[in-house]
Amino acid sequence: MASVELRRLSKRYGPLAAVDDVSLKVGHGLLVCLLGPSGCGKTTTLRLIAGFIEPSSGEILVGDRMVSSPARTLPPEQRNMSMIFQSYALWPHMTVAENVAYGLTLRKIDRETIAKKLAAMLATTHLQAFAERYPGELSGGQQQRVALARALIVEPETLLLDEPLSNLDANLREEMRFEVRRLHDQYRYTTVYVTHDQSEAMTTADLIAVMNAGKIEQAGTPEEIYDRPRSEFVARFIGSSNIVKGKNLDHSRVAFAGTALRCEGAKLVPGGETAVSIRQHDIRLLTAPPQTVENVVPATVMRQVFLGGSRDYMVEIAGGIQLRVVVPAEQDIPQGAAVWLHLPPEHCRALVG
Repeated sequence: MASVELRRLSKRYGPLAAVDDVSLKVGHGLLVCLLGPSGCGKTTTLRLIAGFIEPSSGEILVGDRMVSSPARTLPPEQRNMSMIFQSYALWPHMTVAENVAYGLTLRKIDRETIAKKLAAMLATTHLQAFAERYPGELSGGQQQRVALARALIVEPETLLLDEPLSNLDANLREEMRFEVRRLHDQYRYTTVYVTHDQSEAMTTADLIAVMNAGKIEQAGTPEEIYDRPRSEFVARFIGSSNIVKGKNLDHSRVAFAGTALRCEGAKLVPGGETAVSIRQHDIRLLTAPPQTVENVVPATVMRQVFLGGSRDYMVEIAGGIQLRVVVPAEQDIPQGAAVWLHLPPEHCRALVG
């Protein structure tokens, strides 16, 4: 087990920077998710770590070993890494047992050791009953567990996963998120996991690195990324926040829709303009004006949708600005009704850009 460190890593294709000056350290035994939309550079970063492509600049270290630099790049087979692809890449002519044991067979491990390791791994991944089946006889989730078992059995220093659950249906994908985390907690291999799915990242990761246009916008724990986004991109991508903008009144308040909106987060420069994020479920929807006026704005209900356990409102405030608000299902307010929005200061995050 070893840490993975990226030092000012870049990969350029002509004038295009697919990965642009990325620095990140993944500590021993942690699972980091590279999270972002298509084309943000997350898969290219993973392929650089794996050694499938060479960096244009910067370095990659695994423990105290330099594995990639513009001067020298170790080939993938010398990096002691296992990688799981979207397609699972199982051998169709081999049984589950043969697929899982394949890496040990290549290393010419003796049969008795292979048998012991195989039995333990099949038990851990709940695949004992499928040992003699072929991949074509398995469900998508079972095939994914075979791919995980095959990657783990060789005891890699680093485990790399490239959108491993994207081919599964929604229910199975949710189940496998917890399976990936369970196996990580058991083996504690240093893991880099690429996904565009926020729920997947929040469920599996110790650390999330949100990527945009080849750069890391913000890195932190799932709680930090969700509760304290630093940029407009992160706030919109994680949890789909409402974003409002206004002129700074002082170091902590923004003028918005006729009220002084007190915020936390970035320190404001008086006279400048700032974007502020607030989650839909953090806004209080009131049917009568409260006594306080700070962080309260009047609005009109434009539409509401019943979602079972909640109601999703679209409300409009002065200037035609629309905000989404999610409240308990029992709070039933008709379209066209006048309401007041309380935006709690502790949930209003001033953003840096």
